[in-house]
Amino acid sequence: MRIIPVASGKGGVGKSLLSANLSIALGQAGKKVTLVDSDLGASNLHLVLGHQAPKKGLGTFLTGASSFEDTIAKTDYENVSFIPGDSEIPGITSIKTNQKRLLINKLIQSEADYVILDLGAGTHLNILDFFLLSPRGIIITAPSVTATLNAYLFLKNAVFRFMSTSFKQDSPAYAYLQKLKNDTSSLQRMYIPRLIEAIQGIDPESAEVFVGRMNRFHPRLIMNMVEDPKDADKAQKIRRSCKEYLGIDMEHLGIMYRDSMQDIALSSRLPVIIYKPQSLLSQGIYRIADKIIQSEDQPVESIEDVAEESFHTAEMEASLDYETRISYVEDLIGSGALTMGDLAETIKTQQYEITQLRKENQLLRSKLVKAASMGFKL
Repeated sequence: MRIIPVASGKGGVGKSLLSANLSIALGQAGKKVTLVDSDLGASNLHLVLGHQAPKKGLGTFLTGASSFEDTIAKTDYENVSFIPGDSEIPGITSIKTNQKRLLINKLIQSEADYVILDLGAGTHLNILDFFLLSPRGIIITAPSVTATLNAYLFLKNAVFRFMSTSFKQDSPAYAYLQKLKNDTSSLQRMYIPRLIEAIQGIDPESAEVFVGRMNRFHPRLIMNMVEDPKDADKAQKIRRSCKEYLGIDMEHLGIMYRDSMQDIALSSRLPVIIYKPQSLLSQGIYRIADKIIQSEDQPVESIEDVAEESFHTAEMEASLDYETRISYVEDLIGSGALTMGDLAETIKTQQYEITQLRKENQLLRSKLVKAASMGFKL
């Protein structure tokens, strides 16, 4: 059994879209899948699946109102079971440590081939702990500046959480880390490779434990909402930052082009790979599912050997998908299914979105310049 946590630095980048459709794609490939809505603060994954609002879910289980087995619902999709969340139960977002351990034990005991966890957005400790259940969790992001930055910051927080859980509380390394946490400015400027060097000098045993765990930690990246092949380059920037500042490398699982078909599928209460399996978005998800299956027997330690190739492959896929997308638009215009007026309206909409992104970029840049002037570094 393999746990696949799906996380994002910010909301609205397609985390639930990926989780639901990836589960179905793996199920169609003959894998037994349990899909879990772990976003307890905003549980809506059932809408992507086309299910009615659940009566039992993680909330009723964690509050003792139902057994764990009663929360597991059958779906209309081959080999896929679903465990809903419960966002309407007061206080359910702040589960206690014993509740978290109970839930983790139940997930680990699952008989499924894959347990896919659709996590909430942000860097709450519970979200980080669920993400760290697997050394190869998925971080999904989009090409916008804020989305890529938040993806990096999520991984940065995950590494620090990884570190704090690697040290015994009575160790010199733990005491040193706690001291750094009280000095926020120093901690923000501290890169993980330098931090490891410092800990090796005061507590070699703890440093060895952490480095051993880090050598097996290789999260996987997906770039969603791509509009142009150049957008795929943003993934390389995240990778470079992670290697330099966090000391981790990652595999690129692939890209997913922005597709209005997803909105139509959602309004039809159907996952997009069921609504239109031949769409560009659906084909991207199927590719990602194939890569996950192919990597089943791949030792975690060897991920660094294939990381470079995975990024080159993703860039090639981005170019091929773009050519397919342009060819599809030309066919629509030629057949009369898409008029020049429709195309002009689409371009206007995209220009507006680009303008908004530029404003967002300028705002973020001014904040970064201001932070840099105050001696702040990521």
